[in-house]
Amino acid sequence: METQDNIIEPRTVKGMRDYLPETVIARRKIIETVRTVFERYGFVPLDTPALEYVETLIGHGDTSKNIFRSKSPEEEDVALRFDLTVPLARVVSQYDQLPKPFRRYQVANVWRADKPDPGRFREFIQFDLDIVRSSSMTADTEVLCGMYDVFTALGIKNFLVRFSSRKLLDALLSYAEIPNVLSKNVFRILDKLDKISFNDVALELTIGRTDASGDKIKGLGLTNAQVQRIKQFLDLPKGTRADSLSNVENLFVDVTSAKEGISELKDICNYLNALNIPEEKVQIDFSLARGLDYYTGPVFEAILLDAPEFGSVFGGGRYDGLVQRFLGKNIPAVGASTGIDRLLAALEKLQLIETIPSTAHVLITVMERNRMSDYLMLTRELRGAGINTELYMGDEKGLGKQLQYANKMQISLAIIIGSNEFEKNEVTIKDLRAGKKVDASNKEEYIKATKAAQVVIPRNQLLATIQSLMK
Repeated sequence: METQDNIIEPRTVKGMRDYLPETVIARRKIIETVRTVFERYGFVPLDTPALEYVETLIGHGDTSKNIFRSKSPEEEDVALRFDLTVPLARVVSQYDQLPKPFRRYQVANVWRADKPDPGRFREFIQFDLDIVRSSSMTADTEVLCGMYDVFTALGIKNFLVRFSSRKLLDALLSYAEIPNVLSKNVFRILDKLDKISFNDVALELTIGRTDASGDKIKGLGLTNAQVQRIKQFLDLPKGTRADSLSNVENLFVDVTSAKEGISELKDICNYLNALNIPEEKVQIDFSLARGLDYYTGPVFEAILLDAPEFGSVFGGGRYDGLVQRFLGKNIPAVGASTGIDRLLAALEKLQLIETIPSTAHVLITVMERNRMSDYLMLTRELRGAGINTELYMGDEKGLGKQLQYANKMQISLAIIIGSNEFEKNEVTIKDLRAGKKVDASNKEEYIKATKAAQVVIPRNQLLATIQSLMK
């Protein structure tokens, strides 16, 4: 939009946001940590176009997805991807030369034309990992272990990875004598258990209820006896993974359809035990009902116990219908996804990640403008040794203002070379981290610490000293 003076108002598109350097740097650290963990597992990177054909994303004639649509220069219907799983399905179907099984990760932006809310944006980054063409429960175990290792690598101590199975919830329908046609609605209501009480869930399953805003929620029409059977399932005692399986096996002793799901979870538990994955961190939770119109077997999600308001920060499961739309047959697949921005917000709340506005570790101050070539040569020397170095390029000539800039950018070390240093072939190094380690209100201690952090050394010792200080 332009004003009368033809000045364009700077603004972002609704539902979008800018990421300033400190956020991008912190987010990149998270991505690098997750990437490192999963490359250690042998996952390989994949990248796909932001634009896909509409029929690829949602099929023919289906307009149910909130997607950003457009026309290509050839007037073909295209849209921005809303997740990374559908593009994976296309790739697996399109390239027969891919290894079998195919283990891939992808980190990329996705777009959803949902109504923007506080903390909810129309563009965000997802990190997905999937194993395609493996029906073995070792694949599901790999994903669970990877989730556990990611949280450990991020320094998160108080987390919980929960897992269950779509097949057991299908068995619950048989046990409670609930028609399959109601399955989606039943699971959708059960998925609310993290947000509302079981009594409210029971009302939604039966006669309906009025929520806190006064809106009426229509009931599903189940009987009290059916709801009681659901409650029996949800109330199964929680103990070890083996105890949980034993309890559900006893409850479903006469439900034939439960056997396969129980057998798969037993395999996963045996593998987790062999890998010494702790019981208190990775648990069976039969109340887990995520995306069950999509998943076909084990499902899993992770929560941060000290930041429960963020909900699930990593989740997934087995979905053997991955490429059916493209190949006309089921292909076994299992995967998980984390929203990087939500994970970043949670880590900031837990004070487990620091937002730093600069990538430089060293700032070279400029005291003698006529010696700029010498400063540039010094900068190149440090960069050549692998040290992130910034040369001060502002208009401020005073040392104090340049050091203020370094502190604001949270740069660790400042190099000072004025006329005296040039004359004596010396360098002054100031460790800007020292003053932060003492109480600034104690002036004597603060001055003592900052003085001790400033050293004058011969010019030929600069690189070795910087490397020592950066350790």
